[in-house]
Order: sequence, then structure tokens, then C-alpha cells
Amino acid sequence: MKKRVFSGIQPTGAPHIGNYLGALKNWAAMQVEYECIYCIVDLHAITLYQEPQELRGKIEELAGILLAVGIDPKKSALIVQSAIPQHAELAWMLTCVTPIGWLERMTQYKAKVESQEIISDGLLQYPVLMAADILLYQAGIVPVGDDQRQHLELTRNIAQRFNSLYCETFVMPETKLPIVGARIMGLDNPEQKMSKSMPGSGHAVSLLDAPDVIRKKISLATTDSQAGVDFDNLSAGVQNLLTIYEAFTGWSGERMHKRFAGVRYGDLKREVGDAVIAGLEPIQQRYHRIAAERGQLAHILAEGAARVRQIADDTIHKAKKAMGLFTE
Repeated sequence: MKKRVFSGIQPTGAPHIGNYLGALKNWAAMQVEYECIYCIVDLHAITLYQEPQELRGKIEELAGILLAVGIDPKKSALIVQSAIPQHAELAWMLTCVTPIGWLERMTQYKAKVESQEIISDGLLQYPVLMAADILLYQAGIVPVGDDQRQHLELTRNIAQRFNSLYCETFVMPETKLPIVGARIMGLDNPEQKMSKSMPGSGHAVSLLDAPDVIRKKISLATTDSQAGVDFDNLSAGVQNLLTIYEAFTGWSGERMHKRFAGVRYGDLKREVGDAVIAGLEPIQQRYHRIAAERGQLAHILAEGAARVRQIADDTIHKAKKAMGLFTE
């Protein structure tokens, strides 16, 4: 029996090549070996204010992008979090067994507290909802980035505490990830991971950027004061450009060294731009075909929800029974 995988992505910002090379490309690859559930986590998105009409549009756009990068609805369940009320229901039950001190220690929460004037309770409870997402489907494997490892550890702690207080109810998700993608840094700040939430048009290459936009962004990418590529003394910016090229082309380190040693940065950037444009072209073509068939997209999301609803119902029934709550 295949192990079950769960992972989610927020419908905020514009999905970029860092998301694709670091996660989404691997999500598509995992469909062969695992039973996969991929979720657009719109309830997580509203921990910060989102303009309603824009959020709805972003949900549909992200669904189209996930299909375009290779998520196959015949192999995986593609779902929208808010379409399945059991996510929120289980989150409340888990909130009641989670010590508040565990949540206040989360590094992402502490960082966001410093940058927000008004702190919602939802921001504090964000990791509990994430735990509910995972535990609702009894997922054994959760592919997340380094920035979410602490939340995954919290999920394990919550599951362990619930199982200890009541009875064995939840599968303990593994912490080791089966596949690791390329770590892509910001074009404007190669010391910081490329992020959907970072402001500035020169930070990231979005998956739906036009070729001329891609070329401009990469041409302005941070490098250093050297004349060309020196593999013995690579700055973070140059290393990032080489990583992007390698990830899109599949070239080996030896081939990369032979091709780019001594190459001037302008020429490097042109070749990186060409590789990114070529890599994104089929994704963009598939996305535009999918976006033109909104009825089909809605059908895929509804079908995905129907496929996982029995798993969610079974878990909720089991958790309610363990806690002594009323069940029909």
C-alpha cells in the first residue's frame, strides 16, 4: 500500500521558480510512488487580510498552475482547504490540546508579531491548523521546506499529545523528506530565499512571467564586482544564477564548470534567461489552456474534494469518539 503524502501551498502572491524547483516539480514526481493529496490552503491565507475578490481569483489561478506543472488529478487529489469544513473542525479540537507556550515559541509567529500592528489569534493558531491539515488525512509524509520544519515538529508533538491523552488516533508524520529540490534565492538578495511575499519586482521570476519580463529580471540579478564566473570564488548571487541554470537544464557540475568558467556575467545572465524561458514555456502553455476552461477546473477541484472527504469524515469521527464528543 502506498504511503500517503500531504502538502499545501497558500494562494497568495505569485508562484515563482523557487516554488517550482524547490517543491512543485517534486510534487509532480511523487505521484508515481505515493498517494498524494495537494491542498490550496486558503484558510491559512486569511490569517492576514486578503481582498476577497482577489483571493478567489488567486485560488483559481493557483489551481491552474498546479495542474500545469504536472499535478495529475487522475493520480492525486487536488483540493481547496475551505471546501472541506473538517479542516477547521479538527483544528479546534487540536487547539484544545495544544499548550499556548508551544505556539508562542514558533519562530515564524515571533517574526510576524514584530512586523504587524494588529496580531490576530489566527496568526498564533496557524500551526495548529497546519497540524489539522496533515493529521486529518493521516498523512505519513509531508514534503515541506526548511521554514516549515518547526511546524512539522509541532504537528508531531500535537499528535503525540492527543494520542497520549485519549487513544491512538493519528498517524505520526515522518520528518525526513523523500525528495529535496533546488534552493533558489532572491534575485535581488541572494542571501534570502526567494519568497512569494517579498515586495519588489526584481526579487522573483514568476511562473507566468512573459519572456521579456524574465530576461529583464535576470539581467538585473545581483552578482559581484568580478569580471566573470570564478568557480573558486563564487559569490552568492552568481551561485544562485548557476543553480537556476542547472535546475532547469539538468546539467552536471562538471558540465557547468566547463561551460561557464570565466564567462562574463552578462553572457551568463542571457543563458540563464534562455533556460528559464524554455523551461517555463510548456508550463505557461498548459496553464493558459486550463484557465480557458474554468468549468473543467471547478470540476477537478470538486472531484478532488469528493475523493478525500471519506478520509476526513473517518478521522473526525475517530477524534470525536476519542474525546467523548457527540457523534451520530
